[in-house]
Amino acid sequence: MERLTLSFLFVFFLLLLSPSFPVVTKAGSIGVNYGRIANNLPSAVKVVNLLKSHALQRVKVYDTDPAVLRAISGSGIKVTVDLPNELLFAAAKRLTFAYTWVEKNIVAYYPSTEIEAIAVGNEVFVDPHNTTSFLIPAMKNIHQALVKYNLHSSIKVSSPIALSALQNSYPSSAGSFRPELIESVFRPMLEFLRQTGSYLMVNAYPFFAYESNSDVISLDYALFRENPGVVDAGSGYRYFSLFDAQIDAVFAAMSALKYDDIKMVVTETGWPSKGDENEIGASVENAAAYNGNLVRRILSGGGTPLRPKADLTVYLFALFNENKKNGPTSERNYGLFYPNEESVYDIPFTTEGLKDYHDKPSPSPSPATGGDGKSGPVNGGGNVSKSQTGNTWCVASGEAGKEKLQASLDYACGEGGADCRPIQVGATCYNPNTLEAHASYAFNSYYQKNGRKTGTCYFGGAAYVVTQPPKYGSCEFPTGY
Repeated sequence: MERLTLSFLFVFFLLLLSPSFPVVTKAGSIGVNYGRIANNLPSAVKVVNLLKSHALQRVKVYDTDPAVLRAISGSGIKVTVDLPNELLFAAAKRLTFAYTWVEKNIVAYYPSTEIEAIAVGNEVFVDPHNTTSFLIPAMKNIHQALVKYNLHSSIKVSSPIALSALQNSYPSSAGSFRPELIESVFRPMLEFLRQTGSYLMVNAYPFFAYESNSDVISLDYALFRENPGVVDAGSGYRYFSLFDAQIDAVFAAMSALKYDDIKMVVTETGWPSKGDENEIGASVENAAAYNGNLVRRILSGGGTPLRPKADLTVYLFALFNENKKNGPTSERNYGLFYPNEESVYDIPFTTEGLKDYHDKPSPSPSPATGGDGKSGPVNGGGNVSKSQTGNTWCVASGEAGKEKLQASLDYACGEGGADCRPIQVGATCYNPNTLEAHASYAFNSYYQKNGRKTGTCYFGGAAYVVTQPPKYGSCEFPTGY
């Protein structure tokens, strides 16, 4: 888990200007990180019983401790293990080391211990020991060792990255990786993940962004609660959670390198229940809200605006408060449980448990869609829905600029499915032949076809709702379809 520098925190402030509506797909999966930087934790056997009692079926550990792997054996719990950063050099330089490591730490326990993935290193790019150059060779050698023991089809190899690996994250749709890492790390890593059928591991912490920018970031936006959302000027999507904006920035960065097919697993995310005085937002209430609403968000459908069919697996950080961790107070208070196994706060981990969970999540409106079913621009800010008023219309903003108006017009008449026949040459609403008039007709057609729902008259700020019929020559604007 990496604390972001001021420059990267500024990047996350910009994420506030990114989009999102939750898209319901098949359910994702919830796991938990089992860190052990503490001297007061229960035995591994008790921990496995704790996981089972809360129906947690996935766990991620930061090593390959024999006591832990033996305790998980036969439990049905899937586990992701870690090859620590300090072993990257050896794993990269000597294939024989990789063979021995896999034999000792994987083969010796599998399949009774259901190891499903190996995290090679953790947030390697911010490792002060400068181990980045060893990452890809180490990943390849560990995979080759799995091939030797015929486990490569069952166990994935990847490496968790911190969000500071992004150069750009605003808007989310324009996310990109740091240039110095693209050719040396990300392109070969993503190619390796594609060839081996693996996925990118990502650690994402909206708390860090909120903590340092609480004057401009809505707490409700960070906690998945009801909020007006923020719009990505690039895609027009409206986001109702900073988590989705962060995840989509990574998806966009992969897409920029033509790796749209690579899946993602969120290997760490969480919110501290306690912090120092300057750690704004660290509280039991907020931790419960973030993690509880995140579980609801994932189990009710794991997609994001940029990847609506993605079924995310998310690992909460962390299982216990860890009293030996360095850094601010928050670092020792990310746990879902105290060392005595009592819950720090009560949240569900299963779909069944969600029935009795009452924190208010962010809204989940259906995305505006065109004739092809693709998601269109949405916005909830200040627009008036059909249920709130009588007749309303959507018109173009003359202050939006020609480029934005033209792009939005093209979308509305294309993917948006608006009826733009009346503004074609010689048709009833061709005159006046101005961009603003034509855009207004197309925007209104899109707005009316989508039932005048809140958010369907925005187009990245290029449109707004009016309560009087627009007047463009003799053209009449419809009020319904």
